[in-house]
Amino acid sequence: MKKKSLVLLLALAMIFTLVLSACGGGGGEAAPEEASGDSAAAAYDKILEGLNAEAVDTDEEIVVAMSPDFAPMEFVDLSRSGDDQYVGYDVLLAKYIANHLGKKLVIKPMSFDAVMTAVQTGNADMGISGFSWTAERAENYFITDWYEAGENETEQVVITTAENEGKLTDAASFEGLKVGAQGGSLQELLVKEQLPGAECVLMTDLNDLATALLTGKIDALAVAQGNGESFISANDGKLAQSGFQFEIDEKYKNNVVLINKDNAELGEQVNAIIAQQKADDVADAWYEASQMLGNIKTIDELGYDDQGNKITE
Repeated sequence: MKKKSLVLLLALAMIFTLVLSACGGGGGEAAPEEASGDSAAAAYDKILEGLNAEAVDTDEEIVVAMSPDFAPMEFVDLSRSGDDQYVGYDVLLAKYIANHLGKKLVIKPMSFDAVMTAVQTGNADMGISGFSWTAERAENYFITDWYEAGENETEQVVITTAENEGKLTDAASFEGLKVGAQGGSLQELLVKEQLPGAECVLMTDLNDLATALLTGKIDALAVAQGNGESFISANDGKLAQSGFQFEIDEKYKNNVVLINKDNAELGEQVNAIIAQQKADDVADAWYEASQMLGNIKTIDELGYDDQGNKITE
């Protein structure tokens, strides 16, 4: 796994200042109340325990590549060890898919562009890493049906330093500025299309990009809304919203799983599982729990008690 930057370490340190919670497990059963207690990860752990309880005891593996630098979809929780340190919405989805395939989940962490290469070369069965549909990906992969990703794809924004908060409100504001984006991402495409006067600075790791913003190497950073909120909350008033929001075509507004073009059978199986996930109506709970674990939203904002139960009255 690549070294995490100061940004992620700060974010993870702040997790333990919150008391978090949420609703039941991946297949529907909630974990025992005493298992979560007052833990900062109560909501997420309840869901995770439900999914783990449904896992099949088998040696047959399904290998999922992801870039764990994209809270709340996939990120690293340094209080956990082994594969358990990889957390977030996409991790829950990967576990759900593995369970329904009757296989053991193996997560391979790597850079965002390496995820795509791993799927193409057969070094991973799937890539689940906050991927949006693009025409180029449609040519090179079996792209599954979409799955819900909260505002992570429906809202794409630009964050900047606190000194520039609210000052970069239109494309002209970015003329001559350096705007960072993750290489191969939807944000790269958006910066090049909608901020033509800016210099697009590409890096492979979002945490490195956030560090570049903090240290003045770039002026702004294009991110998904949830990811931007995570960086802002983790940096104690040093980062803020720029005031600019990208226009997003409908086809980019949800996430997809990437599968090797030659493995349509697996692709169709995953499509059926995604349909079941939608029928189970768990997406909102997964996303909210991942937001809280990533210190993006709090209990009060989302309406959960400290045992991970959604407040309905």
